[in-house]
Amino acid sequence: MTAPQPKAPINWIAVFALLFLPLVAIIAIPLYAYHHDFSAAAWISMFVLLGFSSLGITAGYHRLWAHRAYEATLPMQIVLMIMGTFAVQNSILFWASGHRTHHRHVDDVDHDPYSINRGFWFAHIGWMLRDYKSGGANYKNAPDLLNNKLVMFQDKYYVPLVIAVHAGILLPIGWAVGDMWGVLLLGGLVRLILSHHVTFFINSLCHMWGSRPYTDENTARDNFILAIATWGEGYHNYHHIFQYDYRNGVKWWQYDPTKWLIWTCSKLGLAKNLRRIPSFNIKKAELAMKFKYAEQDLAVYGLNVNDDVAQVKSKIALEYDAFTNTLNDWAKLKEQEIQAKKTAVAEKIHQMDDKLKLEFQQVEQRLSQHRETVTTLMRNIKKKAVSE
Repeated sequence: MTAPQPKAPINWIAVFALLFLPLVAIIAIPLYAYHHDFSAAAWISMFVLLGFSSLGITAGYHRLWAHRAYEATLPMQIVLMIMGTFAVQNSILFWASGHRTHHRHVDDVDHDPYSINRGFWFAHIGWMLRDYKSGGANYKNAPDLLNNKLVMFQDKYYVPLVIAVHAGILLPIGWAVGDMWGVLLLGGLVRLILSHHVTFFINSLCHMWGSRPYTDENTARDNFILAIATWGEGYHNYHHIFQYDYRNGVKWWQYDPTKWLIWTCSKLGLAKNLRRIPSFNIKKAELAMKFKYAEQDLAVYGLNVNDDVAQVKSKIALEYDAFTNTLNDWAKLKEQEIQAKKTAVAEKIHQMDDKLKLEFQQVEQRLSQHRETVTTLMRNIKKKAVSE
């Protein structure tokens, strides 16, 4: 019988920040509100500074440094570094390296640093409460960050920077609005706790709750409600298949303030080389999943129950074959474009892209009709069985 593995040592700094500070807030906020009340300015500071610190994580730590989804000028990098430091989620180097490991080994209980397969508590907060990297962090996956002077400066002086940023932001605001303790408690303490858990929801709930329109090869989900709470990060299924896109909310109507911030900065000359996944690749992944879900529906309903259902299955199979042939034709043209780089081929590619957009829409409509047909057939079969 093998001896049980010893638990990783407790990370007391994380315990203080993630468990002790919320207890302080639970006690201090009601007491202060009872005896002094909070000014409107203090409440406003909480919401504004929540956005300030959270966007430092989403636009800076995540999309800029972890995924290199765009490039930023040095002034923009400095501002994002200050915003991210204000969120108190460790240094850029530590955060981005760990996140790259998460993407590489997603859902692997042994290598994903916050695998959801170890439970909600572990993915949300438990992985930080013990020092699983007590032997030293490995930054082999972040050579670009190791060569970034700003990133290394923040990593070296992280604790003094956290103190300086909080003092430099909270104290002037508290003095200016005449409610120092209100701003420290709401804009400082409560904002920090909310900022932490808003980010942690991506690691936990966004791997449990929502839809998977692009891939089912991992647990990541798209969730509109969490997208609102997390400044656009809730479209996590899309992000895990297309991690290098500067957008998470890829549809025009999807709420993604981080995407809008990066795009605006690009128009102001502060950001450039915004990486976008081609719309063809996105639609291809979407349709492949719709075919998969259609097949799953048929499997659930039972293919031998009714001849009409089997007929729909044949239609879907034919649709999928045609879809695959279209993709193969497109891939061949792309290969020609890469090899020849001729105007005629490029024009043909453009025409093919327009044709594909229309064809994809038609396939999508027919798939929806087929699935509705199966649902109606099965409902009628059940009603007939009950009446008999």
